[in-house]
Amino acid sequence: MLKTSFHVTNILLIIFYLYPGAILGCYFYNDCNLQPSLTKDFIISSNHFFVFLIFGLIAFIAFSKEKKIIMVYVFFISIFLEIMHFFIPIRAFEIKDLFGNLIGVIISLIIFNSFNFWRKKYGLF
Repeated sequence: MLKTSFHVTNILLIIFYLYPGAILGCYFYNDCNLQPSLTKDFIISSNHFFVFLIFGLIAFIAFSKEKKIIMVYVFFISIFLEIMHFFIPIRAFEIKDLFGNLIGVIISLIIFNSFNFWRKKYGLF
């Protein structure tokens, strides 16, 4: 079930990132150039942070036995998808988006490792 969730999330993430425009903007605002935002951006893009936080957690939980491989993949996809914005019409590469992606992955890895540490230390679950 978790691996299926990862694969579905991965496909949706790729579609949303590589679509030339904003799919959610088309749906919510009838404007494919307008990207909805969950919160205001600070130093990093909050949308990108939350997406990769959730995506990273799903990936690390679903593939906990293959942690090194999935970690490399999640970092790779977070960088690759943002770099692809150089080449996609209407999309633009932004360093704050890239940092949002990477920090989301890093925080998800910290949460996952912390949970596993406490689980093993105290015999939870």
